[in-house]
Amino acid sequence: MSSLPKNFASAVDLSALRNPPIDIESAGVEITQANLMQDVLPASHAQVVILICWSPRSPQSQAVMSALGQLHSQDSAKPEGAGWLLGNVNVDAQPEVAQALQVQTLPLALAIIQEQIVPLFDTVPTAPQIRLVVDKVLSLAAERGVGAVAPDGATEVEEQLEPEEIRALEALEQGDYAAASAAYRDWLNRAPGNALAQLGLAQVELLLRISGFDIPSVIAAANQNPTDLVLAKQAADCEVAEGKFEEGFSRLISAIKISSGEDRIGIRQHLVGLFSLVDPADPILIKARQKLASALF
Repeated sequence: MSSLPKNFASAVDLSALRNPPIDIESAGVEITQANLMQDVLPASHAQVVILICWSPRSPQSQAVMSALGQLHSQDSAKPEGAGWLLGNVNVDAQPEVAQALQVQTLPLALAIIQEQIVPLFDTVPTAPQIRLVVDKVLSLAAERGVGAVAPDGATEVEEQLEPEEIRALEALEQGDYAAASAAYRDWLNRAPGNALAQLGLAQVELLLRISGFDIPSVIAAANQNPTDLVLAKQAADCEVAEGKFEEGFSRLISAIKISSGEDRIGIRQHLVGLFSLVDPADPILIKARQKLASALF
């Protein structure tokens, strides 16, 4: 599988890590030499296993691990469950595992399907990009008979990808967000109201809006100019793209409180668009909707 466009942040060579270690809570199952062989590899015949290789000395890898953890929690809350397993490899604590996986840079995400290792990305992608990668690897695994187990014990293979979806994913791999957007729009023209097409389009539109941004600079500028509504929308996009949904939503709700007329309508529409990127049952979204209602009325 090709990696995502490297337009956000680069991986860091292990030998270049000089930061002091930070004690954080890891996401997923901690992978050791023992459970990798005894549990994880055998499990990959029934479900996709996604590993995030990280270090307490690498903030970038910690951010990706956190984003994957949030995504796995969202999927696990679904009635059918997540459909994939998440593991984390602390390369400082498990050097033998890191060596076996040939980890040279961080962060590094890998999938294991039927005991075969598939590189996913060695960058710091946004939350929507991570979602696209996970969805794609699950679809590819389903084609090989690896997926959720049906009640009768048979393996339930997911539906084949739609032609427009294939076009969109191929465009995303090339970093062509405009072509991906066009593909999702074609899908919606053919199947109005399709939830996957709507989600895909919303994700791509977000990536289009922040393409070329220096995310920390945009957020810093918005913080320094809290009455600049254009900066508020740009910073909220950046925060949501990094998985900081609560921060992005709160920023736009604050902007709604100080705006009026067409400006207020535009910010509200922008916020509702970002809402579509989050699971409707997510407590962060429910809370944000309540705050939006209070701000409007």
